[in-house]
Amino acid sequence: MPYYRRVGDVPPKRHTQFRQPDGSLFREELMGQEGFSSDSSLLYHRNAPTAIVSATVFEPPAWSRIPNLPLKPRHFQTGKLGGEPVDAVLGRQHLLANDDVRISFAEASQPSPLYRNAVGDECLYVSAGRLTVESTFGVLDLTEGDYAIIPTSVIHRLIPVDGPVRLLTIEATGHIGPPRRYLSVRGQFLEHAPYCERDLRAPTAPILTEGSDISVLVQHRRGWTEHIYANHPFDVVGWDGCLYPWAFSIHDFEPITGRVHQPPPVHQTFEGPNFVICSFVPRKVDYHPLAIPVPYNHHNVDSDEVLFYTGGNYEARRGSGIEQGSISLHPSGFTHGPQPGAVERAIGAEAFDELAVMVDTFRPLDLCEPALSIEDAGYAWTWAGARTA
Repeated sequence: MPYYRRVGDVPPKRHTQFRQPDGSLFREELMGQEGFSSDSSLLYHRNAPTAIVSATVFEPPAWSRIPNLPLKPRHFQTGKLGGEPVDAVLGRQHLLANDDVRISFAEASQPSPLYRNAVGDECLYVSAGRLTVESTFGVLDLTEGDYAIIPTSVIHRLIPVDGPVRLLTIEATGHIGPPRRYLSVRGQFLEHAPYCERDLRAPTAPILTEGSDISVLVQHRRGWTEHIYANHPFDVVGWDGCLYPWAFSIHDFEPITGRVHQPPPVHQTFEGPNFVICSFVPRKVDYHPLAIPVPYNHHNVDSDEVLFYTGGNYEARRGSGIEQGSISLHPSGFTHGPQPGAVERAIGAEAFDELAVMVDTFRPLDLCEPALSIEDAGYAWTWAGARTA
């Protein structure tokens, strides 16, 4: 992250003696990226964070993916997923995936197990409800419209608050952060960035949870493992550094507008390995006297485009069947754009009231079975004025 934080109790100098009331040493845990060459944080535990008493193979819910064949645009209706009560980790319904990223959705009503993703960072987006993220760094409270970035290998759990939470999850195979063009060489947000440090939230106090024989599920590059820790990993009394879970509200994203229609990169919010995440928010639209406010037909030859429609009225998609909770996939190899009639209807509009999260990937996305089970089969033909296969 761009800047340093200090939470709880830490000694004046790192890697020096820091003693507990009984005279024993607190145990350091340095979490760092890219082999000590990038961001890191130093945590102080009451007990050894290395002390596990067992490790067994864990079998997560099975999933598979198939190519987008035949190649066509697709529309998935997340409101139709349904099913038994689930948690926000093991209950994720995987929808789209490639070797860089996996996009999932869950309507979670139960606390998740303690969980560590050792493959890459996760970006969570809360489309409805409230969620508490508990981690070794403390508590992060999320509500509708919040993004949360959970760095690789942070032990955490996700707890719905006062009812179910609808959650989009984007799992990377590397790190997710603000676009580099928004940051100075020292990591400060620049003046042209659509959000800044004041908009970010992070844990502000340790949890200091006690316990023994604690189960933690680890997703790693060769599968899943259940570790049993001798002591609870949330026994941290303090930490400092630039690596930690953090939250940002889509409602704090300041849209960039112009006299004519602006391309999707102005909406970029985060970047990951071979993908970007963008936010479409309510905004004034193009003010050239002859402007056409909705997007022009476009063909992103290097990327697949995914849009999760999470609020407002998405004017360019009227008549397509798209609604709140819909996810569209417009793959490379297909030219897409506004629905028939949208261009004419938009002329003269001064503002759009829409809310959506977009993921553009630079390798093709495969389809997962839950997505196929909720697909609107007629979507691909709506530009031709038909809704039948």
